[in-house]
Amino acid sequence: MISNKKLIVIMPAYNAEKTLRQTYDELPHEYIDDIILVDDASIDRTTNIAQKLGIKTIIHDKNLGYGANQKTCYREALRHCADIVVMLHPDYQYSPRLLTAMASMIVSSHYDIVLGSRILGGDALKGGMPIYKYIANRLLTFIENLALGIKVSEYHTGYRAFKREVLETLPLEENSDDFIFDNEILAQAVYFGFKIGEISCPTRYFKDASSINFARSIKYGLGVISTTIRFILNKFRLINSPIFNKEGRKITQK
Repeated sequence: MISNKKLIVIMPAYNAEKTLRQTYDELPHEYIDDIILVDDASIDRTTNIAQKLGIKTIIHDKNLGYGANQKTCYREALRHCADIVVMLHPDYQYSPRLLTAMASMIVSSHYDIVLGSRILGGDALKGGMPIYKYIANRLLTFIENLALGIKVSEYHTGYRAFKREVLETLPLEENSDDFIFDNEILAQAVYFGFKIGEISCPTRYFKDASSINFARSIKYGLGVISTTIRFILNKFRLINSPIFNKEGRKITQK
């Protein structure tokens, strides 16, 4: 626990057998109450390794997608009475050692969501981020900051900490089951008035770190633009998108 708040780490996993143990070993276990891994129908030994490590493991019978994996993760974290939920990919791209710092920012009550930013430290390219991804990241973030009316260094990190209230409030079941879920949840958080903070996080890109390919990146980028447009149209009440509707389906209702 941190300040008597139950801290649960969630790991959305797919073919993470080569990096899971290293990620697990660097976690600050003395502060973590539970670790929940959701295996999205991996074809390697991810589940076996997770179970040997004593991680609570849930297995999807078929591959449902990254967004669907997160929905299962958050549902289980809430079911296990988490006060703070930190999502950490088991691919060792993000530093597990920063987890307590992110959770502490939530405990401080200054922020409802904390992002581990690959951009703040200025070393994303040195860490191996492909140049096209870096340029797309900066461009999309610039557009979103203008449209959403806030200023963060990036919206596209997969390292995130959430206050329980955020996950209970946002209509997450309305979101995509694909990668764009990451962007939708932040747009929703801004729309519903939650505060977002950031911490600098070194990035690692290497052979076994998960990363979407160029074609999927293009699809994700178009999804970001679509989410941003829906945010604006909803803000001015020109449409009523389910992802920005407070009556939308929440993960706790399923």
